[in-house]
Amino acid sequence: MKTLSNAVMAVLLAGGATVALTQPAVAAKKEEQKGDQLKLSNEVRGPAAQAQTALAAKDVATATPLVAAVEAAAKTDDEKYIAAALRLNLEVIRPEGANNAALVAPLDALIASPRTPQADKARYTYQRGVIAANAKDPAGAMRFFEQAQQLGYADPNLPLQLVKLKMDSGDIAGGSAALAKLVDAQMAAGQKPSEDIFRYAIARNNSAKNTAEARAWMRRYLTAYPTAKNWRDMLVFWGIQPQSMVPLDKAQKVDLYRLLRAGKALADQYDYEIYAQWTFDQGLPWESKAVLTEGKAAGKIPANSPDAGSLLAAANKSISNEGSMASVEARALKAADGKLAASTADAYLGSGEYAKAITLYRAALEKGGVDANTVNTRLGIALYNSGDKAAAKTAFQAVTGSPRADIAGWWIDLIDHPPVG
Repeated sequence: MKTLSNAVMAVLLAGGATVALTQPAVAAKKEEQKGDQLKLSNEVRGPAAQAQTALAAKDVATATPLVAAVEAAAKTDDEKYIAAALRLNLEVIRPEGANNAALVAPLDALIASPRTPQADKARYTYQRGVIAANAKDPAGAMRFFEQAQQLGYADPNLPLQLVKLKMDSGDIAGGSAALAKLVDAQMAAGQKPSEDIFRYAIARNNSAKNTAEARAWMRRYLTAYPTAKNWRDMLVFWGIQPQSMVPLDKAQKVDLYRLLRAGKALADQYDYEIYAQWTFDQGLPWESKAVLTEGKAAGKIPANSPDAGSLLAAANKSISNEGSMASVEARALKAADGKLAASTADAYLGSGEYAKAITLYRAALEKGGVDANTVNTRLGIALYNSGDKAAAKTAFQAVTGSPRADIAGWWIDLIDHPPVG
């Protein structure tokens, strides 16, 4: 199988039908015809030979009445085949360009003719599919393309054309399944389809509200192209941006920003500053300070950024007012439920004290009274950041329910296919 490429996507159902035809041979003398050669009457042979000469010279004016004469005189299968082939050649070479409507009749005649070679039938059937697609007839185009495949037409564009036609006809699920089969086969063979293929499938499924299928395509995409940019694009599209695929609250979005930070995929000043603002809003000034400091060190936040400067000052003041967390930690471990342990663990997670965060998250789960799915997500994040990816994956796999299980799934994908480059 050839690689699905950008060029293929660019030509999917492109307008303007053209065909390259081999001029049919016309025997000069009926008595010389043998075997499978065409048998023509005198009424057809003469004008057909003259028409063929005119067509070879692209002399449309001379060829037009000669082709009409052949069509009028044609009675046998051989003669009708010659008439259709000449008519198709004539319509193709017109100086104003081939008219799709004028190509239909000769193409249909050639497809139906018992004298048309199999390879030509496949090619003509494919061309009829192109004409139907250009006429906004996806059902007809699919029928012709599938027939062309059955006849042996092997253009590498054809499977993708069928995918697009399925989707354009409203069968997003069917088109997506067909495209997945193509892509998965290529991936299994060690090939990588164009990035546009994945983005096309994601966009079409998202437009159709096929959220689970769009997410599956995102996973395929990041398996094939796990760049930092692609990771950020997919997470922002899935759950961070306004009107994202899945509506999330700020706390849930922060867990996605934590993933981008862990994968070194935060992109720009906005990413760092909004992440820092949201953690500050949730009472996590330690994390806010850490994110802003990283952003400045990476050159993503300008040294004179007023928003970052004021937020950092507020974070430092809040940290100073909070004081040591040691006494809070002790009370959390003695508390009857796990609420204080979970919130204290969040603070330790934000300050980078992962070992303490892990201990307190586990205590919170044991004590109960907390949202286990949120706590397991954060436990997995702390374990990941501590370097224990195997234990992190176990924690993430314990998360259930939407959207928490989906967020945990993104972290599992990070473990399996971390951003590169």
